[in-house]
Amino acid sequence: MKTFRHWLASVCVMSILLAASTALAGHGPKAGPPQAIIPGGDTINISGIVLDSHKEPIDEAVIDIRVNGRLVDKVTTAHNGRYVSRFQLEKGAVLSSTIHIEATKTSFETRTLELKGSELAGRGDHYYISEDLNLNRVLGPAFWISTVVFILAYVLIAFELLHRTIAAMLGAALMLVISYTIGTINPEYHILSFDSAINAIDMNVIFLLMGMMIIVGVLKHTGVFQWCAYISYKMAKGNVFLLSVYLMIFTAFSSAFLDNVTTMLLLTGVAIEISISLGLNPLHLLIPLVLASNVGGTATLIGDPPNIMIGSYAGLTFMDFVVALALICLACTVALILFTRFAWGKSYAAAKVDNVAEYIRTLKEEYPITDPKLLTYGLAVLAFAIFLFLSHGYWHMEVSVAALMGAAILLTIAILTEKVNLIELIEKDIEWPTLMFFIFLFIIVGAVESSGLLALIADWILDLSAGNFVVACTLILWVAAIMSAFVDNIPFTATMLPIVAYLSGVIPGAENTLWWALALGACFGGNGTIIGASANVVTMGIAEARGYHISFIGFMKVAFPYMVVTVLIAHAWLLIFRPG
Repeated sequence: MKTFRHWLASVCVMSILLAASTALAGHGPKAGPPQAIIPGGDTINISGIVLDSHKEPIDEAVIDIRVNGRLVDKVTTAHNGRYVSRFQLEKGAVLSSTIHIEATKTSFETRTLELKGSELAGRGDHYYISEDLNLNRVLGPAFWISTVVFILAYVLIAFELLHRTIAAMLGAALMLVISYTIGTINPEYHILSFDSAINAIDMNVIFLLMGMMIIVGVLKHTGVFQWCAYISYKMAKGNVFLLSVYLMIFTAFSSAFLDNVTTMLLLTGVAIEISISLGLNPLHLLIPLVLASNVGGTATLIGDPPNIMIGSYAGLTFMDFVVALALICLACTVALILFTRFAWGKSYAAAKVDNVAEYIRTLKEEYPITDPKLLTYGLAVLAFAIFLFLSHGYWHMEVSVAALMGAAILLTIAILTEKVNLIELIEKDIEWPTLMFFIFLFIIVGAVESSGLLALIADWILDLSAGNFVVACTLILWVAAIMSAFVDNIPFTATMLPIVAYLSGVIPGAENTLWWALALGACFGGNGTIIGASANVVTMGIAEARGYHISFIGFMKVAFPYMVVTVLIAHAWLLIFRPG
């Protein structure tokens, strides 16, 4: 087991370093071989952006520039779809030339644009033109292979035929191998490049998780989580169901202002200690909390990544989200409390202690704060990190930066004061299998996004809605919820943004309601499965590391019905009130 953890840690670190090096290398357009210099010749500059049918940029499209049928330059588009070509022709040959710009990429139709040299703007011996190209998608071999591999990976995860980390790794590796073997022989089989795979990894999520795991790992040495378990039980006065209600409300509220992953990283340890002290299966407390975190995170602009993306794209403010979504999230939290009573009421009743006062005194003695000084440092650093979380929009700073800074400061203090063993913390408190799972899942979802599966679903919504508000709202909400239960909601939301923007503009009375449908579907849908939201994966991963495992199907049996209930509530809310 120790060797396995070392191996996972090594692979994770290598993946992170590769991603970082790719980011540092830049994402500018890739140029072809240097062109021959023609003394006294004319210089031609051709630039533009290659877009798909949703007006989204296409990266790694190959642009061939031909003059009178002769290839003069070959460039590749950058991550923002931009290409820049610069070459020379003989003096005076530009005006009489015919220029062809050809754009090609796997899973897209080839597009050729013809220009006459006389159309170029000239100044001296320099000529310029900017031309954008739109490429339509095609469902070729890359699409079908990536879709099949994607489904097979989920089958392996759902039926636990392999550990989810290994299943995701196998799926990601298979897509890359096919791209670089069969895809080299026939480009139609090229699913995604290594650079695209690395760019698909959301390092903000990875570093946020890593930073918060380190902070929580240090705080564990202070006894604070056991102490919180004692305080929580004392407040509930021995009523386990009431205890779960307090924790769910606190979790939902915290997730609205922190991200739900951070909230669960801080509370999972507390919930496990409470459950152990009561002889209760920790999963019966953790699952309601993680469901509450995903609902609470929906209420604000900063609570969940899809909301941040929607707010930025549609120009919606923090208060717009609060006014439109806070009440619906409150209603869904109440529904969760009722659902929890129905699903785990018997388990909570069995954990009830007869002599509550005596048990509280026992907990007080067994669960003291063991290192007040380190706890003081830890809480100060955590407060600093939370301040940066809440104000990250002002600083234009990713939340992962705040988590890493807090982790670095606290870890430095703990090491210098000899309170923590660095190697032990890195091996045991950083959940490497969870981080690895996210890395490979990002690659798999990036592959199906690149090959067109998500775009196909978005186009299907656009075609079926046919300008009808009720149909559009229903499709956006339910498709977003179902998709977000099985794929990462970040790339799906990104694909849906231009579709929702278009529908909001052409459907009378839609206003911002369709944006709320997308937000509610993407966030609530994360409750459907164990891999539907980052908080689910992290929480269940920590529980598994402590010896409490739940299967994909086991989680889905209890969580998916609640997800359906919340989406039904949201559906009724949107159709009746149409929040603008």
